[in-house]
Formats: sequence, structure tokens, C-alpha cells
Amino acid sequence: MRSDIAIVGAGHNGLVAAAYLARAGFSTTVLEARDQVGGACVTEELWPGYRVSRAAYVAGLLRPAVIRELALEKRGLRLLRRDPSSFTPLPDGEGLLLGSDPSANREQISHFSQRDANRWAEYEQFLDGAARVLEPLLDEPVPDPARLRWRDLARLGRMVRGALGMRGDLARVLSLLLGPARPALEGWFESEPLRGTLATDAVIGAWASPSSPGTGYVLFHHVMGETHGERGVWAYVQGGMGALSESIASAAREAGASIRTGVPVASIDVADGRVGGVTLEDGSVVEATTVVSGADPHRTLLGLVGAGELPNSAVRELNAMDFRSPSLKINLALDRLPRFLCRPEAAIGPEHSATIHLGATSLDQLDAAFDEADHGHFPERPMVELTLPSALDATLAPPGRHVASMFVQYVPLESPAQPCDPRDLDAFVHRVFGLVEEVAPGFSDSVLHHEVLAPRDLQRIFGLTGGNIFHGAMTLDRLLFMRPIAGWTPHRTPIAGLYLCGAGTHPGGGVMGACGRNAALEVLRDLRR
Repeated sequence: MRSDIAIVGAGHNGLVAAAYLARAGFSTTVLEARDQVGGACVTEELWPGYRVSRAAYVAGLLRPAVIRELALEKRGLRLLRRDPSSFTPLPDGEGLLLGSDPSANREQISHFSQRDANRWAEYEQFLDGAARVLEPLLDEPVPDPARLRWRDLARLGRMVRGALGMRGDLARVLSLLLGPARPALEGWFESEPLRGTLATDAVIGAWASPSSPGTGYVLFHHVMGETHGERGVWAYVQGGMGALSESIASAAREAGASIRTGVPVASIDVADGRVGGVTLEDGSVVEATTVVSGADPHRTLLGLVGAGELPNSAVRELNAMDFRSPSLKINLALDRLPRFLCRPEAAIGPEHSATIHLGATSLDQLDAAFDEADHGHFPERPMVELTLPSALDATLAPPGRHVASMFVQYVPLESPAQPCDPRDLDAFVHRVFGLVEEVAPGFSDSVLHHEVLAPRDLQRIFGLTGGNIFHGAMTLDRLLFMRPIAGWTPHRTPIAGLYLCGAGTHPGGGVMGACGRNAALEVLRDLRR
């Protein structure tokens, strides 16, 4: 079989790239190992009648350009606005509920600190101003200062003008982007659980605590979420996250792309430093002079290409990348929604649509949880994000029943020499259930089914090296033109004709679609040249 372009993996970024490349008139074939599209952005019926967003679980970072240019809403994408978006219930019966209403937020925060309530609007304005300057960087490959092209000068000019326009806030923005999240948040606020709630965005998916350098950027990365133009408002996808992937796949197919599922790629074929196509596990070959991989850099280059085809320097750099993962995903089927001590009403309330923060709800507790995991132990009070998408989307569960998701940090690292004892993992999961019980008694009895995905499971099922949801750590040395490796031209690899379009490239992790779109633009520049 021959195709102009072969795309390895039908994750959402691979599908976005396929849609843009096929629309440009190139024959494009997408090859996916699993029997459905979406990669880690999928909906699966784990138990009869219960449809679960098995890995990725909320939307908000998907770029407006992708939604608009691929007409995703006309293809069935429905984003269910979550407002309020954050709820932190406490064992003493108090709670913090945050959303888009400024006066409601001030009232909620004032229960813990009037000073913090007075500063909240200024904090949001500060983040919004920074986001407006930096957000355009998401929608185009970042120029490498060492390899500037003429078209890069205009982009750099816009960046400089935007930075100068921030005036007095520039120093604070740089302090946030380059430093740890903890001192930045302590500089703004004095109370818990406000600081701990905000800090979860700084460490989600990262082998780091709020006190680790670089977590300020991760905090800002997630702050850029929006729904229908509303900053900071995240959404559920009606039908689960897989419906988002299906809408992108629809755009790709309409443009002429062929999407094949259930066809694992065994190797990316290289001869004399140039890609020639891919070989599938069944031995068949797809010939292509351009290959775009949605897999992470390590799996693509060291796994599918092989170290023997790469310069020694590239092998060293790839082996030095950080793919450690602190994350555990628990998917659940429930016979009822939890009722919280601070909001005991029986009906579905605004808190049920939010991300519910449990366990480690202060900066000290988050630091302690990371320290325990870093020393090889399951923490006593891990960070838990509980979401209940069926509170807004009745299509996900049978009438009167619900699905839930728990994203848990931190879990200690595993290795072949030191695998996790299944008994320890099971005890930890029940400890997590106990943390919900502290604020919502009876939760454990409501659990009908549950699935536990440790980092090794995320690697086995979704092909994420180390179980890292960002395709590699988003540390300061792996951002912008240094992602995945400093010195590489954006989205390109040392192999001629082989490109990367996954979250291991700029602008990084999350269900954004930006990596796939930016990669497609770079591929098209090369092909048209």
C-alpha cells in the first residue's frame, strides 16, 4: 500500500494532523493500534450501560482554531459548560466553591480570608492579561532563536510588543512562569484551601510538588482553559471525551483521510537517514515518504525507529528525557451521587458539575504527598480530583446511576526491579475512597464497579511511555523551542521525512489539538517547498 503521508496513532493530535494534511490534497493514512480512535481521549463502555472517559476526562484546552477550522461543532461536538468549576469540601463541614461569578467567588473565599477575597479579582485579571499575550504562541510552532527564518521575525516582534505591553506585570509573569508555584501563590493569598486548590493545576501529571521549579508554568498552562470564549471555564464533552475524537475523525475522513484501527505499527522504516514508510505487526507495509507520529518521542524514535538509525547525540538526549508519572486514574460506576457534609441536599447541585478536590487540599499537604511518593511510599493524603460527568450528561449511565473519575497523585515510581505490590495498590485505592468518605459519608457503599489504571497500565493500554500523560515532563528545559529536544527544528526529527505531532512537542500536554495542527503546518511548508 502507498500513501503520501502515514500517521502513526489516531490520538486526537494525530487526527487533527490528518484532517489538515488531507484537506491540503495529500493522500493520508492513519494507523491506530487500538480498535477505536482517540488514543487517550476516548469513551469506553467498561460495564454494561456505563460509558467512561477512560483516560482524559475534561475539555477546556482544545484550541478555538481547531474547533472553528475543522467545524467540530457541526460534526457533533457538544461542550457542556461546567460552572462552578472547582469545589473543595473539607472534613469540618466547610467548603470552597469557585466558578465564573466574581461576587460569588469573593463571598466563598471570604469565609477563609477577607484579604484573599479582596485580591481574587486582581489575580484573575493578572492571569487573563498574561494569557492574552502568551496564548498566540500555542497556535504556531515557536521559532528557535538560533535558527531564525524571515517569517519568525514577525512572530518574535509580536511577542516582544505583547511583553512590553504588560509593563509592571512582566516581572510577576516571569516569576510565575520560571519558578515554583508555591511562592507565587503564597505571594497572592494567605488562606487554605484556596492556595491548595489552585496549586493542583501546577502539579497535575507532573513528578513535582508545588515547591518544584517549573510548576508555575504548568499552573499557567492549565489556566488557559476556556469554553466558548469564557476564560477559566472547562467543560465535559457530551458522550464522553471519545465524542471529541470522533468529531475530529469525521473531519479527517471527510477531507479524504483513511483511518485504519486495530493495526499496530511494528516499525517506522528508515533507509539512508530518510523515512520510507511503516511496517505493521502483521507484516504488511505502508509506503510513504512522509511519516507523522502521534506517539511520544521516546516510543517513536527509540521504539519504532531504533537507536541504530539515530545520531548518538539524539539517543543520549532521548534517554535523558523525563517520563516519570505520578498519576493514578480510577474510573467508577456509582448507584448515586455523593452528598457532601457542607452541601447535604439530595438533588444534583452545582458542586456535582465541578472538579472536586479532596485529600491533600493545602500546599503543605501537597508537598508532603509528593515527598512520600518520592521516597517510595503511597502517601497518607494524596491529591484527588473527583469528577462526576453524568451529573451534566445523562447519556453516560443508566437512569439514576452515575459514572465518576478520580485522578490521583502521587504514586511511587515503579521499575522492573521494584514493581508495585498489588496489595499495596489496592490498600491505597481504598484509602482514596476513605478520603471521599471524610467529606461525603456513604460514598464507598455507592461504588458498583471500579477500574484502577496505574502508570504501567497507562503505558500498556495507551502507549504512554512511563504512563506520562504529557509525553514527557513539561519542565523549563522542555518547553517552547526546546520541546522535545533543544536544537531540533519544530516537529522535525533527525530522520528526514519523519515528524512528531504528539504532546511531546510544543505546546505540550492536554487535549489541545495544537500539537497536531502545528505539526501539519510544518509538514505542509516542507512538502510545498
